[in-house]
Amino acid sequence: MSLRAALLLIAAAALGGCGSLGPYATLPQTAAPGQPAGQRVGICYNTLRSSPAQVQAEAQRECPADTAAQPVDSDWYMQYCPLLLPARASFVCVAKK
Repeated sequence: MSLRAALLLIAAAALGGCGSLGPYATLPQTAAPGQPAGQRVGICYNTLRSSPAQVQAEAQRECPADTAAQPVDSDWYMQYCPLLLPARASFVCVAKK
């Protein structure tokens, strides 16, 4: 195997591995006027590989036990989430009724 082929194989494996990351917590989006008050949680995720249920479950893990993660917004700004997990969902933790 040539050096070039080996480097391409390593690069492909690295990129494939990064894309398989599951959703994880990051900084949430700033609250906009009219959105519910409460602790906010941001989740980075891959829109092609992560289901809404996976993203919701990760947000719920970040919220306190007596609250529920309520989605409020999403964005695709690269300064908060990496290129391979470009979407960020923001949730607010609201008291369970």
